[in-house]
Amino acid sequence: MADSQEEDYERAGLGGRLTPGTAPALLLVDPARAYVDPDCPLYAGVDAAVDAMRVLLADARRAGIPVIVTRVRLRADGSDGGVFLRKVPALRAFVEGSPFGDFIEGLAPAADELTVTKQSPSAFFGTGLAARLTAIGIDTLIIGGLSTSGCVRATALDAMQHGFVPVVVEEAVGDRDPAVHAANLFDIGHKIGEVWSIRRVREYLAPPP
Repeated sequence: MADSQEEDYERAGLGGRLTPGTAPALLLVDPARAYVDPDCPLYAGVDAAVDAMRVLLADARRAGIPVIVTRVRLRADGSDGGVFLRKVPALRAFVEGSPFGDFIEGLAPAADELTVTKQSPSAFFGTGLAARLTAIGIDTLIIGGLSTSGCVRATALDAMQHGFVPVVVEEAVGDRDPAVHAANLFDIGHKIGEVWSIRRVREYLAPPP
């Protein structure tokens, strides 16, 4: 009998385990109205992931860990969109003044939380985020957001490359295609970071008894 996909990856040495540290932060990637508004071409039908993000955000605030929320903002003429915008013209949903770039209700950062504005998929590219996290001693990033195959994956990869343990929360990320979503979670879990259930993350964030 042929090996299962999981067995094949494990046998090949793909899938070591990372242990999250004791200084986590929550990073919500692009919780933008574009993904939940049917009038936007980027609409992805990710309501369940949005609900999970709200739970995750409430837990992070209750635990008192740092919260970072990212957003994509492009100039009105798209001149700072670069190759990314040329490849994905639908990103014009995020030009200045577009309501589709607004945060989803209940997922906007508080005044004392960090907003990272970006023009590329990764929350780290050109933003100075790594330096800010290092300065406050963060060793682990709990990641939720949209979309799994795009900005979430790019952010998790860069988190790992900058030395932070990425923990992608399975229920709190979403994509327009369930098969693409599942394939990217599988790949993230075997090559980039950890993929945890929201229940496991909530236990990790809970104060000791």
